[in-house]
Amino acid sequence: MKMFVAALATETNTFSPIRIDRRAFEEAFYAPSGQHPPTPTLCTAPIIAAREGVQQYGYELIEGTAAWAEPAGLVSCDAYEGLRDEILGQLEAAGHCDIVLLGLHGAMMAQGYEDCEGDLIARVRALVGPDCIIGIELDPHCHLTPAMVCHSDVIVTFKEVPHTDFLERARDLMHICVRAAQKLIKPHLTVLDCRTISPFLTSREPGRSVVDALHLLERTDGVLSISVVHGFPAADMPDVGSKVVVVTDADPHLGRRLAKDICERVRGLGADRLPEMPGPSRAIEMAIAMDGAPVILSDRWDNPGGGVAGDSTFLAHAMLAQPDVSAALGALWDPVAVDICTAAGVGSRIELRVGGKAAPSSGAPLDGTFEVISTTKDLLIPFEQSMVSLGAAVALRLANLDIVVASRRTQTYHPDAFEKMGVTLADKKIAGVKSASHFFAAFEPIAHAIIYVDCGGPYPSDPTKIPYSRLRRPIQPIDDVAEPQWMTSEARCCSSSTR
Repeated sequence: MKMFVAALATETNTFSPIRIDRRAFEEAFYAPSGQHPPTPTLCTAPIIAAREGVQQYGYELIEGTAAWAEPAGLVSCDAYEGLRDEILGQLEAAGHCDIVLLGLHGAMMAQGYEDCEGDLIARVRALVGPDCIIGIELDPHCHLTPAMVCHSDVIVTFKEVPHTDFLERARDLMHICVRAAQKLIKPHLTVLDCRTISPFLTSREPGRSVVDALHLLERTDGVLSISVVHGFPAADMPDVGSKVVVVTDADPHLGRRLAKDICERVRGLGADRLPEMPGPSRAIEMAIAMDGAPVILSDRWDNPGGGVAGDSTFLAHAMLAQPDVSAALGALWDPVAVDICTAAGVGSRIELRVGGKAAPSSGAPLDGTFEVISTTKDLLIPFEQSMVSLGAAVALRLANLDIVVASRRTQTYHPDAFEKMGVTLADKKIAGVKSASHFFAAFEPIAHAIIYVDCGGPYPSDPTKIPYSRLRRPIQPIDDVAEPQWMTSEARCCSSSTR
């Protein structure tokens, strides 16, 4: 038995002014065939799971390229086609394969390609034929398209938001696909489009109960996997929205019953699926009224993980408006400021303009005399089992505010983003993080409280106000009535009759 595994991923915010080229992949994460490190990144976990499976199952493993770019706007045609064809060439060179595992995001769009993953999977299917098992792992903030469903045998998404379970789900995918290739099971995909745009957090209610229900229902005889696609609202394409994916062992009726159950739960989450989000001034007032520290403020709508710049200044200005409150903020993306302050050195005081550069929606820059607290050539912080680089970075002080400024546009996954730069969070009353959800696992243990803040800014956060032109309607909450719809996996529309 032979398995091929590769990964190609990013998340495309079509409303973002930032674009992705080949360099963006190479700077964020690029591992040529066979050179993936021993720890997984967010969308490359199938490679690690596939390596683990070699000892258990004894298959031959061929590793292809793994590439990831930080979320942003459209990927250039050259970058996507180049990486896609690199992987397809490796697959073709591998010869006959029984299994193909792909680590994807599911919301990647490029110039000329509205559905990159669907395009890639279709081309993989054309190479390997109808009898090869194709399994894909997706981020739940994906667009699950008809092409992805038609050309895949097994689809598994992460269950958790924040994404703390990507390796566990990759292992699930690997085991299911191997058992299918061994003819021990016959995976059947059932996919129900919930016709709602309803991302939610799983670290709190009501979303926590949905994930707990998935785990419970997966114990049902004949169920191989259940996933909920949350969708990614910041993309103008037809297939945005929430979906339920049930993989059963040749039992479509069971799949339909469970998909309906979970879909009703997702549609019933309502407006309280996300936490209350005060504006920056109100959030700081709430933090000041609390006895403990630090209070972590999530700058939710300026999260680089959502494809925006991570250089907005609304929260920083609100912090500076409270001069008696010790505050920190990070990591703000401003490579120009990093270069200037690195050259000046620690202890320097510089008249500088920081942040607010990427777009008008980033807000007014911070102008003032900044003290350089620390510098580093490469700020590395943990994210689950992997390490993430923020590139060259500096810590700056402006009045009551310490700011970590990074040269790479990456969300703030871990307190090390501050602590490694000499900014001690225990000494701060409030600390703002440029992250929507992935900060939670590492910051929650040190936080007195966490407040999610609506600073406005660059991310299109309200589906009812997003200027969609390609979105398939009707869909809630834009439309009052939108009934769930079965996707084409039930007919296996693109598959041969032998599969």
